Amino acid sequence: MEKKMRLIPYKIENITQEANEIPKGVQMIQAPEVWDKGKKGKGVRIAIIDTGCQTDHPDLKGRIAKVSKNFSDHGSPKDITDFEGHGTHVAGTIAAVLNNQGVAGVAPEAELMILKVFDRDGFAQNVNVIKAIDYAIANKARVISMSLGSQFNDPELHEAVKRAVNAEIAVICAAGNEGDGQGTTIERNYPAAYPESICVGAVDLNKNITDFTNTNDQVDLVAPGHFIQSTWNDGKYKTISGTSMATPHVSGAAALIINQCEAEFNRKLTEAEIYAQLIKRTLSLGHLKMEEGNGFLMLNQDTCQQNVSNAAANEKELVSAR
Repeated sequence: MEKKMRLIPYKIENITQEANEIPKGVQMIQAPEVWDKGKKGKGVRIAIIDTGCQTDHPDLKGRIAKVSKNFSDHGSPKDITDFEGHGTHVAGTIAAVLNNQGVAGVAPEAELMILKVFDRDGFAQNVNVIKAIDYAIANKARVISMSLGSQFNDPELHEAVKRAVNAEIAVICAAGNEGDGQGTTIERNYPAAYPESICVGAVDLNKNITDFTNTNDQVDLVAPGHFIQSTWNDGKYKTISGTSMATPHVSGAAALIINQCEAEFNRKLTEAEIYAQLIKRTLSLGHLKMEEGNGFLMLNQDTCQQNVSNAAANEKELVSAR
């Protein structure tokens, strides 16, 4: 059987020519409060495995890594043109520049390695996703962001995720949008459901669990994923809902955490420590654990030195808890 990934389904809310500088979701997770301390993701390379990107979008200027590559079955290896728009939206939420116009991403100085895997039919071959993961490992990504998935558990894909985590890369994935709104039914989407991945569910702008978000025992945390405004093709902006939109909030947050904690601790964080720092910056919203995992992402906590030490001491416990 041919193994394929699809984009996590999402709902388009509206398209605009202009946008406000700091989207509500970026504000909700307190990213601007971390920027005020000089931590904007600089020097952190984030691999976005998706549909490509409009690299000349005004809000993404200077953010795209030269090592970006096309792994899809269409176009040359250098052609990362985004025919869908999804990857451009994800890129903007992660790292749109802070320039007093358009939108700003969570980590506006992070470097984006765009790895295109989707063909024009809207599907990605698993083998190409695996190649992209291994390329991200070889090219020194610190974070991999994947808003894609399948209900089919592919052992080869699982092994690729394990290789990335073993290389100390945080693999952050969308939980999926097959939820029934009940919160008690298990809906799994891979690679998010692998225990090594960081599985992200979605809340709305009032921090309510969305009806569409998948619920299961692998959800690690939740972030804004409803009415999320970000960059789109043709220099435009689009407001979209889905766990695809929650995931880049967490991917950008990981870059800010890497900046802050590595500066304070004066060494490189392990993947388990990045995970631990994310989870220590969550707040329970009182929902079921299958819905919210450890809770809602809240970045403004000055806890690096003590908690990184604790994370290193309890690494086995933290990993087993996932």
